[in-house]
Amino acid sequence: MDSEKRKSHATESQGNAPASIRDLAQRHQRFREEIFPARKSEFLKLATKQRPQVLLITCSDSRIAPELILQSEPGDLFVCRNIGNMVPPYGEMLGSITAVIEYAVGALQTKAVVICGHSDCGAMKGLMHPETVEELPAVSTWLRNGQSARQIAIESHPGRNENELLEVLTEENVIAQLRHLETHPTVASRLRRGDLELYGWIYKIETGEIWTYDGQQERFVLLDSQPASATRPVRRRAAT
Repeated sequence: MDSEKRKSHATESQGNAPASIRDLAQRHQRFREEIFPARKSEFLKLATKQRPQVLLITCSDSRIAPELILQSEPGDLFVCRNIGNMVPPYGEMLGSITAVIEYAVGALQTKAVVICGHSDCGAMKGLMHPETVEELPAVSTWLRNGQSARQIAIESHPGRNENELLEVLTEENVIAQLRHLETHPTVASRLRRGDLELYGWIYKIETGEIWTYDGQQERFVLLDSQPASATRPVRRRAAT
């Protein structure tokens, strides 16, 4: 009886939901009735614990679907999303991003951190043209985390056209956020121990490719089965 009442209530309230929400509800119903039962044992294992190996920090852009792009499974990735895939330097903005990094690297002991930017990024366009986000004060403040990337891109690449400069800025921003990431205590400690790797990626929406920052060559190369690492050599204190 209760089940019938719930179904009746759901049917009555559906008329108020926008088409996009009704579509999501229908997709979830398919998941609940078809996909979940077929993979129930897998989800039961995940019900009380998680052991992700990778922290992925990427953009909130709706076109970026990490699980689809990387063909990952539930439990593989610990995902943090924000506009511009920014990582504030430690101490400047103690908030959700800092907490995510601390928990993933310090508590979950992820083996790698990936910062993934992407082509045609609206945040990078706003960073390149600050006047376009003047009426969005929170966005303007947030984008300051990419200011060093903007300055490097503009000063080091004069004469570039708009599209070329946007591509350069996207790359420089990923590198800048990697440097910010290194200021976080849990990351710095794990890097010193040598049991954490950092990666800087850029996803090309128009080609489906991912380009990764090679720390040794100091340039982006196409991601393959042996991904280049962005981790810098750690200076070790001489024994006394």
